[in-house]
Parts: sequence; C-alpha cells; structure tokens
Amino acid sequence: MLVNKTYHDIPSKLDPNGRPIRIFVIAPSLPNYPNAKFPGVVCFSEIYQVTGPVERFAGQIASHGYIVACPSTYHEFEGPEALPYDVEGTDRGNKYKIEKEIAAYNEDAKLSIDLLCSLKNCNGRIASTGMCLGGHLAFRAAFDPRVLSSFCFFATDIHSATLGKGKNDDTLARVRNGELSGNSEVVMIFGKQDTHVPREGRDLIRKTLEDANVTSSFIEVQAQHAFIRDESSKGRWDAALTRSLFTFMMEVFERTVGRDLGERVDDGGEIEHVC
Repeated sequence: MLVNKTYHDIPSKLDPNGRPIRIFVIAPSLPNYPNAKFPGVVCFSEIYQVTGPVERFAGQIASHGYIVACPSTYHEFEGPEALPYDVEGTDRGNKYKIEKEIAAYNEDAKLSIDLLCSLKNCNGRIASTGMCLGGHLAFRAAFDPRVLSSFCFFATDIHSATLGKGKNDDTLARVRNGELSGNSEVVMIFGKQDTHVPREGRDLIRKTLEDANVTSSFIEVQAQHAFIRDESSKGRWDAALTRSLFTFMMEVFERTVGRDLGERVDDGGEIEHVC
C-alpha cells in the first residue's frame, strides 16, 4: 500500500517556551478511496527523535493499512529535527530524557492520540509502539483507555523508574494500581544481551505485569539493545529477527485494532486441561 507523510504542529499547554509539538503522520494513500478508514498507531521514537530508522519503521506499519503518528519528543528543548546518532546527539538525548517532566510525556501521548482520532480517515481504534525511550512511552500510552494494544521494543527505565525530571516515574506503580488490568494488551520485547535492561529488571517488569493480571506477552530474544535500528546501530542490527518480530507486531495490531471485535467480555470460563 502506498503511503504519504505530513505533519501537524499541535499547541502544548505544558511547554514552558510555548513551542508546539510537531507530530509527523505517515498514512496509507489509496487513490480513488478518499473516505477509507484506518486504525491509528502512535509510534514513539528513541532518544534521537524521529530519525530515518524510526520513519522507515513507521512507514512499514502505515503501508499495512494504519495511520501512524510520530511525535517529536523533545519539543521543549529543540526543534523537530532528528538528533544525530553520535556521542553529542546521544548525550543531548539522554540529558533531555531526564529533564522533561512526566506530565509533559503524558501530554505528548494524549495529543498524539487526540490527533489520530480527529483525522477523518482514522476509525478511532488506536495502538502504540516504540523503541528504547519510545518503548517506555508506548507502554505508558496504554494507560489511555483508547489505546487497545501496545508493542514495546527494549523499553528503557521502566524497571528502574528513572524516566523524566527527578528520575522517579510512576509506570510500574500505575500497573500495580490496576490501570492496565482488563484494558490494553501489552507486548514486551527485550534482547537478552541488552545492557540497558538487565535480567533482574526484565524479571521485575514481567512479574509486575503478571501480578496485575495484565493481558501481556513477554519475549526475550538473542539480541542486544537497538537491534531493530537499521542505521548507526553500532553493529547490533538484526534484520531477520526484526522482520520476524514485525510480523508478530502486525498480528497483534490486526487482532486488536485492525478489526472491531466489540468490548471484551470475561465469561469466567476456565481453560480445559487437555492433551
């Protein structure tokens, strides 16, 4: 399916400098079908904002029939341009990550979902995804009841609760409080060689999700951090593994937002133990 790319500059109430947030939108392009309706996906980026790899990843999702919104995370500090994948860009991205308020991250997610729901070609069924910092933000987006599924690649800082100003986020606390239970389906993808999220951290996230009875899948693969980044990956890109997990992600999106199954109803039935 063909795609096109546009952007929207959306006012932010929490930006101290009065800057809007730029949200890039990559959407299916179907000539002769101006009233076609598609589900929406919010795609949150790494610490480098919307880079070439993030745009290509979002474009692949859009080409499967989804309207994808990519917010520029650091609008409080910079313009919407991508940060470079070098030492200076990495340092800036990591600096901004812990200077931005959690409330501002929340507003970015809300504005992105609001934008998707306002588009005439969006049917209002929303999913989220992201990688690294964006994996954490995609996870948090699932606290919004409009988000029906979230597919998170190597999400950082969830286990340590160190996202945002003060390095004291409430992500797992909100899970423990039941804010994800019975709402969104969550998929967590981690590389077992990921030095950003050690085994103990992965175990904590898995246990918290299971204890809270969140509909979730937790997958650990033989990979390092940033293994889906097809540019400047520092030798970590695994194209075959990325393709396999992308296929799984599309199955989740197709099942949860690609079709309207109605509200989920728990019939209380137990799974039969059979061979």
